[in-house]
Amino acid sequence: MKRIVLTGGGTAGHVTPNIALIPRLKELHYDIQYIGSYNGIEKELISQFNIPYHGISSGKLRRYFSLKNFSDPFRVLKGFREASQLIKKLKPDVIFSKGGFVSVPVVMAGKRHHVPVIIHESDMTPGLANKLSIPSATKVCCNFPETLKNLPEDKAVLTGCPIRQELLEGNRNAALRFTGLTNEKPILLIIGGSLGSIVVNDAVRAILPELLKQFQVIHLCGKNKIDASLNALPGYIQYEYIQDELKDLFALADLVISRAGANAICELAALHKPNILIPLSANASRGDQILNAHSFAKQGFSIVIEEEELTQNKLMDAILTLYQNKDSYIDAMKNSPQQDAIHTVINLIERAVSKSK
Repeated sequence: MKRIVLTGGGTAGHVTPNIALIPRLKELHYDIQYIGSYNGIEKELISQFNIPYHGISSGKLRRYFSLKNFSDPFRVLKGFREASQLIKKLKPDVIFSKGGFVSVPVVMAGKRHHVPVIIHESDMTPGLANKLSIPSATKVCCNFPETLKNLPEDKAVLTGCPIRQELLEGNRNAALRFTGLTNEKPILLIIGGSLGSIVVNDAVRAILPELLKQFQVIHLCGKNKIDASLNALPGYIQYEYIQDELKDLFALADLVISRAGANAICELAALHKPNILIPLSANASRGDQILNAHSFAKQGFSIVIEEEELTQNKLMDAILTLYQNKDSYIDAMKNSPQQDAIHTVINLIERAVSKSK
């Protein structure tokens, strides 16, 4: 039996593309093992798949001053020793890494034990963890054409991002029953992230009187961010967070407004949903969402409004423009070469295994 080690963690975005690969890997009779941190979010997310999980010590490598900078290097070294012992014990044929700091010692241990390593970079420019991992990788997958110039030419492969196939299986009628909405007006889905975005929430709610004249609105507004005064507003429905029914809401939505996290926007592209992206401000991040969003705009997939430029008029105008031209955005996404990421990544894994054997 072929054996693969999956690794990645720290955020859900470093785990869900691994999860997207699991069904196909099982079809191909892989023995799948997962290496993550002792108690990271990855442990909880992977537990539902009955895959052996191995925890290692993990530390964060920060670019800013923190007292943890003095202790975390020791955690990283411990993690490398534990990863090396696990790779030696498990003897995998290949390692696939989705990134996050827990993956760095696993990738380096893979190289040390001559195991081919494939890593995936979701954002336009590699994060620090993947920058450290690239020298040890056999291949580096990426989402954006612009990323290729930031990667070693002999390693870089434009794959897109593996997404969970169940998202493609949504049921529009199930969503109508769940939400109580109708087919009378087009439906706008707003996704501000699991914690919600106050900026996005406020901008959407400010234009609701005008917006609801032409659209119905499903608003995923984040934990503790429901506005109870709007609960009885016809055509507007709000939830803190949706999990199992998300695929149905996607099937129902005609347009989507979203932040610009790499995995989230790749799901929109795979679903061919015309979208407006409002990336996280550069003041609150390293600016990767801004780069991601503008790449999608350049490819004809999205309209972008940067957070600092977000106004009620600009948002309403963008929604109307997107709806009027929705077919051109749908066609651009359908014709993208990054549509079959799972197939492309699995082929890279299979070739790596063949060479290693």
